[in-house]
Amino acid sequence: MCPQASPLRPLRVLIVEDYIDCAETTAWLLLQQGFDVEIAPSGEDALALADAQDRDVVLLDIGLPGMSGWDVARCLKAREATKKPYIIALTGYGQNADHHRSVDAGVDLHLTKPIDPTVLEQILCRFQQAISD
Repeated sequence: MCPQASPLRPLRVLIVEDYIDCAETTAWLLLQQGFDVEIAPSGEDALALADAQDRDVVLLDIGLPGMSGWDVARCLKAREATKKPYIIALTGYGQNADHHRSVDAGVDLHLTKPIDPTVLEQILCRFQQAISD
């Protein structure tokens, strides 16, 4: 659980990951920490879910079938009608060029898999605190 002085509403996290075992494991870990979590297996599904309910944070794989994670990030950041979530690339793409492409697409933080679950929780807790301030 995130350390906090007062109760904060659960952080709404959308996991965009086509590898279902990875998505479900990440979701389970985040649910155990009190986050509100939903999974989208593709970019198209992610955009549809973002239309249905605003998200605070999107954990975004880059190597998705169909549209890339970078395309999803651009679409989310370009929206006027919905809240623009923090976007964290959680991907196997770790070259310098990949990081630059993430920045260009509007990704707020680029993390390379595998990531320590404790580190991910700490990052999400910081986002939760920033949103609540």
